[in-house]
Amino acid sequence: MAVEYHPGMTDTAVVLLIILVLAVIWRGPRTLPEIGRLLGRAVKGARAEVRAMRKDEDDPADTVDR
Repeated sequence: MAVEYHPGMTDTAVVLLIILVLAVIWRGPRTLPEIGRLLGRAVKGARAEVRAMRKDEDDPADTVDR
């Protein structure tokens, strides 16, 4: 029985780990909390924009009856 390879969360975790190690080497461990906060704010803002777009897309008041 052959097991097929499907890229997914494992690949993402490895890439994130490599990025974290490079960030520690490049910026040092003291600036990581600040970088984490900035990334968290960016993700939060992106999620809010996606939610707003979905809400606008699903809003029936914007549709035109023909």
